[in-house]
Amino acid sequence: MTNLAGRPNSPRGDRRRRELVDAGTALLSLEGWPGVSTRAVAERAGTNPGLIHYHFGGLAGLHAAIFRHAVDLIVGPMVAELLAAPDERAALEAMRGLLVPAPAGEPGSRLAAELIVGAMRDPALGAVLREELRLARERIADRLAALHPDWPRGRLSGAATLITAAIDGVMLHYMIDGELPVGDALSAAADLLEGRS
Repeated sequence: MTNLAGRPNSPRGDRRRRELVDAGTALLSLEGWPGVSTRAVAERAGTNPGLIHYHFGGLAGLHAAIFRHAVDLIVGPMVAELLAAPDERAALEAMRGLLVPAPAGEPGSRLAAELIVGAMRDPALGAVLREELRLARERIADRLAALHPDWPRGRLSGAATLITAAIDGVMLHYMIDGELPVGDALSAAADLLEGRS
């Protein structure tokens, strides 16, 4: 959690910031950005609304912290699985389980959709998402470099961009169409990796 400049860090303050961000993230997944108000977050966290200004400088700062936390919840597990996979086929298999999101009405799906909405509506949140996705692409490109040391940097970054865009696209389509054949798409990707037609 970010701490405002000049504010002392303490275990109690860190805990309170986490509680406020967790409360805001829960509201975001249930009600979207309109439900993430100062009063609603403070009430859900069981605290005084003034602490939002104290710890985050106001609602905009809290929104940014909630946004980062939500990105970690949505993007983090997928990137971790990709980085842990010993090869591309194992990465595709890991994605099989991760790309089966909750139905469109579930909080996890709502959270993913609200990240996109927030990034489109608020330039500050859009900058946070761009930075987080850039870091994810860099980490994936670094992992690809370990698997393919002969690939030039441009190919590594291009492949990482395609991988992240494909995951985002499949997630978005599956959120909209719960009958999307995700398994077939991943099998086709595996065939392409192995050069099968």
